[in-house]
Amino acid sequence: MRGPALYAARRASVGPHHRLRIQPRGWDGLSLADDAPIARYHPLADRAISQALRRRADEIEAAFGEIAPTLQELAPRQFAPEFAQVAAETMRARLKLEIPHAALTASWTAPLDMRALHARCVLGTFCRLIERAFDRGLANLSDGEPADALICRWGFHAVDITPCADGRLSGVTDYILRVPSSIVAFRESYAGAMFDVDNAVRHWESVELRRWRDAWPNAADAPTRYLKIGVYHYSSVAPQHEGCAAHGSDETRAASALLERLNAFEQAVRALHGAPASVATLLVGVDTDTDAIRVHVPDASGRMDIRRHVDSGSLYDATSRLPRESAKEAIRDAVAACAGASADDLETEGMRWFCGYLLKNNIGQVEAVRDWHQGRYADAGHTERLIVVGDPVDDVQLRNLAFQAQMRTVEEGADDLDVGIRILRAHHAPHRLPVPVLVHIRFDPRIPGAFAAAGQHARRLAAAITARHGVLAAQGELVVAAVVRAADGSVLTPIDLTASQDDAPPEAHR
Repeated sequence: MRGPALYAARRASVGPHHRLRIQPRGWDGLSLADDAPIARYHPLADRAISQALRRRADEIEAAFGEIAPTLQELAPRQFAPEFAQVAAETMRARLKLEIPHAALTASWTAPLDMRALHARCVLGTFCRLIERAFDRGLANLSDGEPADALICRWGFHAVDITPCADGRLSGVTDYILRVPSSIVAFRESYAGAMFDVDNAVRHWESVELRRWRDAWPNAADAPTRYLKIGVYHYSSVAPQHEGCAAHGSDETRAASALLERLNAFEQAVRALHGAPASVATLLVGVDTDTDAIRVHVPDASGRMDIRRHVDSGSLYDATSRLPRESAKEAIRDAVAACAGASADDLETEGMRWFCGYLLKNNIGQVEAVRDWHQGRYADAGHTERLIVVGDPVDDVQLRNLAFQAQMRTVEEGADDLDVGIRILRAHHAPHRLPVPVLVHIRFDPRIPGAFAAAGQHARRLAAAITARHGVLAAQGELVVAAVVRAADGSVLTPIDLTASQDDAPPEAHR
């Protein structure tokens, strides 16, 4: 059942009493129905997912929170006999890290570098949590249906998400948007979300090639599109100070620049592959103080406007006392009004339903922040623990965990790297702690020599980072480590950065 028939059926099942009056703007005119029942929790918030994410967040925070107390306890004892063995056992028991005795051996003339050891523990804990392999399938089902099947039904066969590299968006897919990893073909972060158009086109080409060769995720002749989502951010608490650093905390500039980049991507695909090779784009904003999102719903022509959007925070308040189906209907109406389309318009139906899906998912996160943080995070600014450079890491997601700067070379990602180091130095310097940087490179184990090439790539990237910020490295203000891993696994192989770039690691991995 589709189109007018489906719309009429929904109307009949909802009834007239819980209809919301929607103004042309979209969400601005929403008002609570007087006869709606009062509920403690929002009817659309999936509390089971929220509780699972809360447990994951607690585990991640506890793992990092144990580092400083452990090192503070060990530091005064570093000159005691057998200290290295005792320290290694303590760190194995409390931090679950294997630190070699050589790194824990001290004398009164050469005390331990506790700052470097702290950075080493931060990097080691992050890697351990990657290998912990958290369950990222919490949102695989939406109202009992597989999310990937729903996405395909709405006219999309792959989703590519580009958020800003800002650590406050570290949980953008699992927490904020709550979309399962099964529907995300690519997720790469850049300062200001300013992704490279050429690279984005290559991602699209790789997906389309596989559709032609393997009919995956669906056949090449299926009437579906590739969806590119750009995610910018802003601050409702301190808009002029805690917004996107790459755009001078100017949310209009951040949204406009990203919209222009999304349009450039769409134009590039058409120019290179012809009009039939169309893609869809979507602009989303995140309030990093509340995790509420703005969805800039495209109109019938696919055009978006930074001034036209649906806000999940406002939707939450307007629908919190409605029955579940009425709340879903209100979201559909708000999205349709924002798109300037009728709720039974077939041309815009797929994108509108996807936008509604994101808004409905995010309502659970809005409620979680209200429950756990009294509506707003206490730390409006940056508290990232490390920087991830190279290929993205999605296995461990949590707000303000890591600043992620995706790049193949420092030359192409210098601006992103510099922004990340500037942000983390501002947070770490008062505690006299260095900035930990993890170089993370993936490889395809099916390709002969790929493991060795990944190791060499990691060494070159680490050396370039150290060279670019040589003064910081020499002063102990920057600690760089590198790992590689197979594209289909979570096991990491550390790379010895003291070895020559020409010394290939053995063609073996755990």
